[in-house]
Amino acid sequence: MWRALSWLSKNLLIVIPTVMVFGFAYGLMRPAGNLKGLIVPLTFLMVYPMMVTLKIKQVFRGGDGRAQWMTQALNFGVIPFLAYGVGFWFFDKQPAMALGLLLAGLVPTSGMTISWTGFAKGNMTAAVKMTVIGLILGSLATPFYVGWLMGAQIQINLGMVAKQIVLIVFLPMTLGFVTQRFLVRRYGQELFQKEIGPKFPPMATLGVLGIVFVALALKAETIAAQPQLLLQILFPLILLYSANYLISTLIGRTFLPRGDAIALVYGSVMRNLSIALAIAINAFGESGTDAALVVALAYIVQVQSAAWYVRGSERWFGPQPSLAKS
Repeated sequence: MWRALSWLSKNLLIVIPTVMVFGFAYGLMRPAGNLKGLIVPLTFLMVYPMMVTLKIKQVFRGGDGRAQWMTQALNFGVIPFLAYGVGFWFFDKQPAMALGLLLAGLVPTSGMTISWTGFAKGNMTAAVKMTVIGLILGSLATPFYVGWLMGAQIQINLGMVAKQIVLIVFLPMTLGFVTQRFLVRRYGQELFQKEIGPKFPPMATLGVLGIVFVALALKAETIAAQPQLLLQILFPLILLYSANYLISTLIGRTFLPRGDAIALVYGSVMRNLSIALAIAINAFGESGTDAALVVALAYIVQVQSAAWYVRGSERWFGPQPSLAKS
């Protein structure tokens, strides 16, 4: 079972489109409304396992302050407004789709931030701190950004959005931290880090795939009537991610050492799409299913672009110092 879950989490580029196809087929063949009852348990399954391994204590370690504040300045001073602008450039008559693009740009950092920073030989400690800080700030800021930027186009119940964020983020975060402390006390830090902790994040993949399945099933008839809709969504997503990579790369190369620069790129480009998907489908009613479709497709762009960027990391930032000297 663990081997299968690990395979799924490492092959999202293949697995997510496959699940989307199955969800689309299900939505065409059977009524999908009854799937809405699965959303809450799938959301918990998606978020809680990630929180068990979250290293909150890393936030209090120093040494990379400039990289941290520059990353969060990008995450909350640039990227949400870029996502908003791209959304209304392409979806001026489809505000729910624009909402999906905004949500994809609002909650920064996920476990992928840490993983891809490691693959590119960046500063892993800085990436962990960016993940924790970005997750907390993004969760707190999301209701205000959504209300401010989208309130005129979509009827938004900010109280409902805030409630969902508490249920989706802070409740699982608290339970995850309690679980982590219990397991560390019982089995020790070393065993938790090496054997027990790594089993949790792959479980979250099942929640992600379940939510993607439900999102596509609910929108299957709309997609069947407008098949060009998928391409209409993919193009602005590619534009948003390309602009994000370009901006973060230029800033990192100009102001930061190699390891911190790579962490900044992945700390600003990798979005917490699991939480964005959960917020979209739980807090916005009918508009949420349109927004969720955008976020589901963002997984494909995010995973593929991250893999491509790793291959070019030495070109953008030069080789690792140890390799450069040899």
